[in-house]
Amino acid sequence: MKSKMTLPLTRRKISGKSKTSPLTLRVAASILAFLFFVALFQPFFYRVDPAFSDLMLRLQGPSLSGAWLGTDALGQDVYSRVIAGFRWSLGIGTIGTLLGCFIGITLGVSAAWNRKRLRTILSRIIDIGISFPYLIIAVTIVTVVGRGFWPLALTLGLVCWPTIARVVYAETLTLREREYVTAARLFGIGSLRSIFTHIVPALRPTIQVVAAFTFAELLIAESGLSFLGLGAPLGTPTWGNMLNDSRTYMAEAPWMMFGPVTAIIITIFAANLLGEGLNARENARSGRVSQ
Repeated sequence: MKSKMTLPLTRRKISGKSKTSPLTLRVAASILAFLFFVALFQPFFYRVDPAFSDLMLRLQGPSLSGAWLGTDALGQDVYSRVIAGFRWSLGIGTIGTLLGCFIGITLGVSAAWNRKRLRTILSRIIDIGISFPYLIIAVTIVTVVGRGFWPLALTLGLVCWPTIARVVYAETLTLREREYVTAARLFGIGSLRSIFTHIVPALRPTIQVVAAFTFAELLIAESGLSFLGLGAPLGTPTWGNMLNDSRTYMAEAPWMMFGPVTAIIITIFAANLLGEGLNARENARSGRVSQ
């Protein structure tokens, strides 16, 4: 159980070989760009207002002349609610990933750059963070602070940083021994300047790969927490809430779960494919074959 709740994919996929083609990378980036476009301009994609409810239309099946993906138990349009869920899920995934990357990069670089006692302390903090299942921590925090967009986004950002920090730490240990970094230290260039001039730019490809996989995993976490009733407030059109609502009607109205499940699969698939493509491009550029 624990192995499923940590962030195992990031480190494994960053270091593994990938045969992803440049075309696949462009396709993945295009899909994600379109999904973010939908999230930003979602009112233009609505068929009807996602909050509109008509009990006379409840549990109607998909129809080209009516509700394209059917209606739910309250007579709400499933398609429009799936579209509304893009902004919630992609927004939380983006904010959580950015926060996790900020914390992970800060601690990872600091732990690798500093020597002796401070490095040991920061490394232990990272190890402790990795040792705890992040979903269990997220459930605990959300239970205390309450549900909502910002509590959930910040919570996921605060629990996803350990794996990012570990990857950044390992990469920075290698970078700090490069000749140009050593030369900069010998010429008296300060630590902060060396970090922002030499280390952070060199970390960019690795961070992009980590961010792509982290984003995909946070989407799963967000949907799971909402499904459990710990994410979005009840009634909010999110994919997790829609899946939770569809449980009672799986036999009677299976179309209620088709829309949100498809949206989750497409988004996570595109994010993971983007990470694979970025990893393959970086390996090709550096000529690095991972063990």
